[in-house]
This record gives sequence, C-alpha cells and structure tokens, in this order.
Amino acid sequence: MRIGFIGLGNMGGHMARNLLQSGLPVTVHDTREEAAAPHRALGAAWAPTAAACAAQADVLITMLPTPRIVEEVMLRGGAAAALAPGALWIDMSTSTPAAARRVREEVLDARGVRVLDAPVSGMARGADAGTLQIFVGGATEDFTRALPVLEVLGDPDRILQVGGHGTGYTVKLMINLLWFSHLVATSEVLAVGVRAGADLGVLRTALLTSPAASHFLERDALSVLADGDYDESFAMTLACKDLGLAVDLGRDVGVSVELSALVEQVYRRAKAQYGDLAGEMAPMRLYEELAGQHFRLPVPKQAALTA
Repeated sequence: MRIGFIGLGNMGGHMARNLLQSGLPVTVHDTREEAAAPHRALGAAWAPTAAACAAQADVLITMLPTPRIVEEVMLRGGAAAALAPGALWIDMSTSTPAAARRVREEVLDARGVRVLDAPVSGMARGADAGTLQIFVGGATEDFTRALPVLEVLGDPDRILQVGGHGTGYTVKLMINLLWFSHLVATSEVLAVGVRAGADLGVLRTALLTSPAASHFLERDALSVLADGDYDESFAMTLACKDLGLAVDLGRDVGVSVELSALVEQVYRRAKAQYGDLAGEMAPMRLYEELAGQHFRLPVPKQAALTA
C-alpha cells in the first residue's frame, strides 16, 4: 500500500514520520520543501507538487490548516484529478462537510475515488506519540480498508467511525467548540471567584468535587495552573478558525448559537491582544488580567505530566 501525505506542519509532520517508522512506503509533499527533510532522511520520497504526490498513492492523506487550503490542494492543485480510480483519499484536516463535498462532486465521484473524512484530536503531542483520537466519516468498507493506516496514527481504541461523509468533520468541530467553551467558562468562574476573595486552590477543589466538575478543569487547565503554559503548539489563529467553522455550521443547519458566538468573540479578542501565534489557552490570560493575578497553583509536576 503506497501512501501519499500532504501537509507536514505541527501535526502532519509527526504523523508522516510515524507512518514511515511503521515501514509503510510514503511519498510526502508540503509547500515548504525543507519541512520534508526529516522524512526524506527516514526514506520518504519527495513529490514536488500535490498532484505528483497523489498520482503515486493508493491512499492519499491530507493534513491541512483550513478548508480553503484543502480545496486549493485537491482541486486547483490537481491532487484530486491525479488520484487513480479506486484510490482512497483520507482528509484528516479540521475542515467542513461542504468543502469535501465540493471536491467529491467536482472530481472524485465520477472517477471512482473513495473518500473518508478523518479529523483528529490530541494535539501535537498525540500526533508525536501516535495516540490521536480519530473521527471517521464515510463508508464502512472504506473505513475497514483505512484502519491499518489509521491505527499507526491513533489509539486503536479511540478510532471511531461516526457516520457517513462529513460526520467526522462535524464531530471534531463540536468537540473543539465544547472544549473552547469549557475554557472560557472555567476562566470566567476562576476570575470572578478569586476577585471576590476565594482562594484559587480551594475554589478549584470545590469545583472538582461538585456537579460542576469537568475534565478541562481537572486535567487540561493544569498546563496553565502548574506551568503557565498556554499551549503554543496550537496557535490562536487555528483556534479562531475552528470556532468560526463551528459557529458557521450551526447557522448553516439552522441552530441558534448565541453562546458559541460569544466564545468566538472572546477568542478573537485574545488573538487581537496576544497575537496569531499565541497558544490556544491564551484566553485564560484575559481573565487573569481581570482577576488581577495569574492562575497558578503548586500542582505536583507528575499530575501535570499525566494530564
């Protein structure tokens, strides 16, 4: 099985490396040829264009930043037209059902190319470790065909077929939307509480032993609480992009999304204040400023590492 891989960024670079280390033959492409140097050192072939990468692939994987770039690569970049009949395209980008549908309808369906959407969760460290959670939309036979490849990239127990075409994108966007909402709500609660005189550690403990407990407050928030790490591995520009896609999807399907729109506004304010490359948890800094203190606790280092 010949693999083509397009997109060697913070996530895709690790993922392509894991495929190579598993022994699969991989051809790679990125707009930055230098990004492929580590992969070529591991035996990857280099394709100078997206179309050349697709032409050599039984399975083409794309891991790209935005739906616009997915369409640019697959349609105007010629990758879709270069795929052989019977090939399988797995888009692991955080994209939208509409973008993939346009690629399918314009090029792929008439040529017998199979398609899965398979966006991921787990951030760069999950991509590095090969423990990503993967949400797959598409036909069951295509999911079965792709599974050996996906199991190299993700935790086999957390690779989920979630429905037909487009449902992988939808599930991923909803997970991101709820996570960002948890961050904003948690930050606001901590800011109000400490500003009103509550001890930060006591407040967090009380929340964790109450019906308001959350995985975010227990685990994810530790990167800030323990280390002051706002997670620059996922930049604010990407977080705002994902929030915009989720809010747009809600509107497209006729669901009122007032709360989500407010969360997006908070994220965009943090992006404007701290920059495009600030970490995805940077909105917590807005609330730290309102509280007049950093949210820091003497959390044992091991607790932070296992979060």
